[in-house]
Amino acid sequence: MLRSEELPDCFYYQNKPTLITPNTSTPNHSLYLSNLDDQKFLRFSIKYLYLFEKAVAIDILKYSLSKVLVDYYPLAGRLRPCGGAGDDDKLVVDCNGEGAVFAEGFMDISCEEFLQISRKPNRSWRKLLYRVEAHSFIEIPPLVVQVTNLRCGGMILCTAINHCICDGIGTSQFLHAWAHVITKPTLNLPILPLHSRHVLKPRDPPQVTHTHLGYTKTTFKDNNIHVDINQYLQSQPLVPTSFTFTSAHILRLKRRCIPSLKCTTFEALASHTWRSWVRSLDLSTTFKVKLLFSVNVRKKLIPEIPQGYYGNGFVLACTETAVKDLVTSNLHHGIKLIQQAKSSLTDGHVRSMIDLLEDKNVKTDICSSLVISQWAKLGLEDLDFGQGKPLHMGPLTSDIYCLFLPVVGNFDAVKVQVSVPECVVEKFEYYMMDGLEEEENGEQNGFI
Repeated sequence: MLRSEELPDCFYYQNKPTLITPNTSTPNHSLYLSNLDDQKFLRFSIKYLYLFEKAVAIDILKYSLSKVLVDYYPLAGRLRPCGGAGDDDKLVVDCNGEGAVFAEGFMDISCEEFLQISRKPNRSWRKLLYRVEAHSFIEIPPLVVQVTNLRCGGMILCTAINHCICDGIGTSQFLHAWAHVITKPTLNLPILPLHSRHVLKPRDPPQVTHTHLGYTKTTFKDNNIHVDINQYLQSQPLVPTSFTFTSAHILRLKRRCIPSLKCTTFEALASHTWRSWVRSLDLSTTFKVKLLFSVNVRKKLIPEIPQGYYGNGFVLACTETAVKDLVTSNLHHGIKLIQQAKSSLTDGHVRSMIDLLEDKNVKTDICSSLVISQWAKLGLEDLDFGQGKPLHMGPLTSDIYCLFLPVVGNFDAVKVQVSVPECVVEKFEYYMMDGLEEEENGEQNGFI
């Protein structure tokens, strides 16, 4: 058994990973990225970790990946600056078929041992994903895969997928397509990828017709209004926290909303998490704080974005309030703000946001914000490469951005994960858990 939560070293079967290229010729061109794709806020890779009880043969994984990359050929390309006067920061995908990075290794650990420490990611988990040596984010291939075989015959699959090319829905679509090639090799993909990003192209000339709270050109530091929480968090030793909310916990949260307000699970949990996070940081009641949260806008646009679109079809909805109003009220206040922010995302609002992002000096305002990304309800936990669904699915690392994660085996449950300063961990855990863990029958359930 493991003596600590640190993972042992990973031994690679080869000194260097291989490049998996599409197994037939693919289009060779530059793929335009929309302004939603090209945000500097999204210049990172989404890193997933899957634990499977039984390993899939490496040759099968490699061949199926080469096959699915024929359809998802931009993931075998490379990011490039578009160039041109005043457009140096604009990125495109050079669809050159160079290939995805594929590393294979072994770790002396069992599935059971990993599950025991899977509650919170730690730095040692980074051993599970090959680190590509690069001078900048642009130089990292859009898709990096590592398959780590385990002592017990299981495997851990880690993927790093460039967020400029795919959002959460898109990454799920790609991973399920990869699995489909293995499990149903004679059948066509159920959803064909739509590559063109021109459905989200800005208008000419740009028309910024709405106010966009989630963006700024400057960082506010007015002590009476805003505080740079992000800067404070980045300067502190951070500790991952993790809470699993069952449907019973969610129901209890909703009952706290007085006067009664009809709301979704996301709205109740987002309000509760935002409020608990702000309370734990002991901010001055005069400060204003924001909540940014991802919203899929594929069906909000006119016309709707077609099925198969795997680029960034989400935006960050934003709401703002004074600390005093958030922490002295119950969940009702936060839920209403979240609902208003969601309902404001009309076609006109989203188009205005896309046009706003033509100005490359505009950036996402995270200085006084909690950012929540929704990974639940994307089907990520249902991935099956032919040896069964995963025992565990989650992020490779934990950050100050909050993730709402699926819970394997419990569709109605949501796992909330976020890193907070070490000095406030106990307070944050108290506010998140207070009064929710006691079941009516006296049993404890939920926070793991």
